[in-house]
Amino acid sequence: MPRALREYDWRQWLRLQPLLHAVKTARYRRIDRRFLRQPAKDGDIQGIREAARGRHVLLTVAFGDAQCLDLQLRLTSGLVRHDLHIVADNSVGEASAGKNRQVCAAHGAAYVRLPANPWTVRNPSRSHGAALNWMWRNILKPGAPAAFGFLDQDLFPTKPCDPFEPLEDAAFYGDLRWAGARWYLWAGYCFFRFDAVGREPLDFGLDWFAGLDTGGANWEVLYRNADPNAVPQRPITAFAALPGIELRQAYCEWRGSWLHEVGLDGDLSLKAKKREAVLRLLAPALEIALGSAGQRD
Repeated sequence: MPRALREYDWRQWLRLQPLLHAVKTARYRRIDRRFLRQPAKDGDIQGIREAARGRHVLLTVAFGDAQCLDLQLRLTSGLVRHDLHIVADNSVGEASAGKNRQVCAAHGAAYVRLPANPWTVRNPSRSHGAALNWMWRNILKPGAPAAFGFLDQDLFPTKPCDPFEPLEDAAFYGDLRWAGARWYLWAGYCFFRFDAVGREPLDFGLDWFAGLDTGGANWEVLYRNADPNAVPQRPITAFAALPGIELRQAYCEWRGSWLHEVGLDGDLSLKAKKREAVLRLLAPALEIALGSAGQRD
């Protein structure tokens, strides 16, 4: 999905950017196609497809932070209405993957160890998009759930909710992002009704040359002809997790009643203190989630 030629100005033409972008886009697509054909390293793929069929499915791409994944699964199991939570493990090392596998087993989440991702070290956004596309092609599309939604690993619900409810009146929804005149749904919180999108050639990757981050490659397929004003939205508020620290150094977000740690942003030397602050904020929600899980048991 490269930019239209008319979108390049004469200076970009002099630098041969349209040609360079086209060549790079073709190369990126070849790499992605090879990745999508690779088998999973671990996971009952057929069993997960069958478990997903006709149900409301959450999907999280996990990497090297088992504590973060544990927090999310504790909270979603107690607070979020859904039928199945699938974790796609995009970790580099087997030690991290082993910890994630144990966390999933403890919370009853379906676990898939993705094949080695060619983008993980080189480009985290492309890595995330490739992971989503692998899960779409190999799990969700053949599994045909009633609806599915993607969650960032460090996004945590703090109140009981049903994120699939808006899909009763919409084919898809989530947090909007804009890139000039184009818009797309943030890959960290987006939900889709399968009967509305299942036959489309979906691409949850990015098109950086058009300014579109992960999830933006669905612009042509889904978003171009849709009205962004009709997409259900929630308030998003940025805040510093640590008192006396600048926003950019300890950046977090409230996305409606969900807390987004934004673990890849800010001063990484403050990461441990930031996590402690997030745990304090999540403590009441964790108590509620534990009580809800106990009632179901």
